[in-house]
Amino acid sequence: MPPPSGTEPSTTVVAPHEPGLDAAAAKAKMPSFPGPPKFEDKYEERKYLKGRLAAAFRIFGKYGFDEGVAGHITLRDPVDPSTFWVNPFGVSFSLMKASDLILVNEEGNVIDGGPVRLLNTAAYAIHSAIHQARPNVNAAAHSHTIYGRSFCSLGRKLDTITQDSCAFHNDHVLYDSFNGIVLASVEGANIAKALGSNKAALLQNHGILTVGGTVEEAVFWFISMDKCCHAQLLADAAAAGRGGETVKIGEEEARYTYKTVGTPMAGWFSAKPIFDLIEKETGGEYLDE
Repeated sequence: MPPPSGTEPSTTVVAPHEPGLDAAAAKAKMPSFPGPPKFEDKYEERKYLKGRLAAAFRIFGKYGFDEGVAGHITLRDPVDPSTFWVNPFGVSFSLMKASDLILVNEEGNVIDGGPVRLLNTAAYAIHSAIHQARPNVNAAAHSHTIYGRSFCSLGRKLDTITQDSCAFHNDHVLYDSFNGIVLASVEGANIAKALGSNKAALLQNHGILTVGGTVEEAVFWFISMDKCCHAQLLADAAAAGRGGETVKIGEEEARYTYKTVGTPMAGWFSAKPIFDLIEKETGGEYLDE
């Protein structure tokens, strides 16, 4: 209701969720928002990031994102950014340690790392092309999840039907080609080209691929996209069973929500709880050098 004629509306702004607290006081109470740690020593940064990558594999194992020997997550090396760390072929995600990871150069040669130095050719073909094409991408994740590969068989992009799917609104692509197991560099280059500047790709008849400026970001986008695929499979089936279709979020609302849930910082921070859980559950075993 507008104020009575001749009076001015109140200028007191109440902070949401805290009755009686004005905006200035709320701002003063707000803690500094956390962010990824920064390092002056690149070798210390490498050690820390290898631990985060090993934790990422433990997370994938916990979520059941493994399928035999398929799947890979890569991390650009901070000491030599032309190289990247990746899981050795055939080592369980759920047993991964920092000391198991292997370092790969642009030619696909394993130049450092753990005792098992088998390289998944598909990991090199896809991830090398992405890391070379996208200097801002420090991590990339790919695996063959149940819901991801099921949705990828439909040959379509995700609809924006939930708040969570807004993180991928206008920020994911469909790679509508399948030429068997990715063993050739040209196929990796084609995937990288199709991905463009987006954070995720649905690889037709294959699975999900996500990227990020941090390993945490890439991992969270992967988990979230797999859940979005699951949600849409359920929602589409339920809607079809009722003779209708799902309700889509409007363009303006989707863009607005993306600014909150779809940013690199949102991806990094959203991953924090699951990384903390892995630390607690394993007692930091994955950090073993």
